Amino acid sequence: MSKPTRAVALLSFASFFWLSFPAAAQDWFRAGTGLSAEKPRLAVADFVPRGDSVKPHSALFTQVVRDDLQFCGILDLVSPSFYPAQPPSLPAELKFPPWTDPPVNANLVAFGNLTESTAEVAIEAWLFDVRNPTFQPVIGKVYRGAPTDAQVRKFAHQFADEIISKLSGGLPGLGSTQIAFVSSRSGAKEIWAMDYDGANQHQLTSLRSISLTPRWSPDVSRIAFTCFAPSNGLTSAQICMYSLDAGKVVSFPRFRGTNTTPVWSPDGSQLMFSSSMAGNPELYVTDSNGGKPKRLTFSAGVSISPAWNPKTGQSVVFVSDRGGIPKLYMMNADGTNSTALDLPDKGYLIDPAWSPNGQLLAFSWRRPEGNYDIYVMDPASLQIIEITRDAARNERPSWAPDGRHIVFESTRSGSRQIWVMLADGSQAHPLTTSGNNESPNWSPR
Repeated sequence: MSKPTRAVALLSFASFFWLSFPAAAQDWFRAGTGLSAEKPRLAVADFVPRGDSVKPHSALFTQVVRDDLQFCGILDLVSPSFYPAQPPSLPAELKFPPWTDPPVNANLVAFGNLTESTAEVAIEAWLFDVRNPTFQPVIGKVYRGAPTDAQVRKFAHQFADEIISKLSGGLPGLGSTQIAFVSSRSGAKEIWAMDYDGANQHQLTSLRSISLTPRWSPDVSRIAFTCFAPSNGLTSAQICMYSLDAGKVVSFPRFRGTNTTPVWSPDGSQLMFSSSMAGNPELYVTDSNGGKPKRLTFSAGVSISPAWNPKTGQSVVFVSDRGGIPKLYMMNADGTNSTALDLPDKGYLIDPAWSPNGQLLAFSWRRPEGNYDIYVMDPASLQIIEITRDAARNERPSWAPDGRHIVFESTRSGSRQIWVMLADGSQAHPLTTSGNNESPNWSPR
């Protein structure tokens, strides 16, 4: 098999449970993800509609806020079945004992009201610390905009993000983030995007060919991806570029041979990818427009799937079969000091993805006795935790910008779909169900 063909084969092939560590050995993981055992209890009362016409949007706003907070990983959402019968619509209507006493036992309560006309929806939203007798709101917001489902959903995400930011010391919420992915539901593998919770799934590219491995630019203005687009009668794997601003695929240089798995530098000024332009599939770096390609790796095997540390910008983890089977290697961003990340077991290691804080590394690992599952590693100590464990293939993890969530592809439902979970593997649920979907990548903001 030729080396360019091996690179494509390796790319295609790469296409909540703790290991048996004592509790103390898990501290590095909890510190790196911000998933703490100490969580405040928060209740989200039904937002009160001011009129029958606004009832659907009131219900939508309430549910989206609850869903966002339920999945944020930093609080316990009190079940609505325990709430008092009459939800408050204004601060003057909030009575503390019904929320602080059993069975609610809440620390915080979110509530408010909606008013709507044919031209505008107005949402008043508050968060109160019901254990604090000063009666000053933690958050008080008024949202005004078009009376559409999309706008109400956006406001709900914004309010949930405000709450999450307050409770996490300023860490970002996920309401405005997106997930790029590959879907074949339109007949060919195209690049799609959706909101972080699976809403608003829409097709971006229409190349009618094969698109793979989308990667958001740091400013979320472009998506670099692998494409098999014909040019002058020749079809080969190339780096393609989709512009969110232009709403279309824009020009990017074509290189000789096979070119795959692009990744952005943290400042967005460079692009790294695997290329066989000199014969052997190695890692190259160019400027963000594809100019000045520079070779970084020199080995007898395939080097592919680079992951640039988003915090330091100084290190890159990648996949190579130079030792016989695909393993993870780490090098400096200039290609120097390449070393293998040796683990205590054999098997295939692929799909590396750095956490936003640059401290943890998620990857797919097919151990000798099992299927592909997702693991998280501390590269400094080589401590590892297994995040998924079932009969399916679980691959291509991508971290959310909050460092507490991971999106991935899985066949656990019978077909290849996009799933999301907390970084410890809990609360896993599908985001896609139609067609086959793969290669998710979470936007950095």
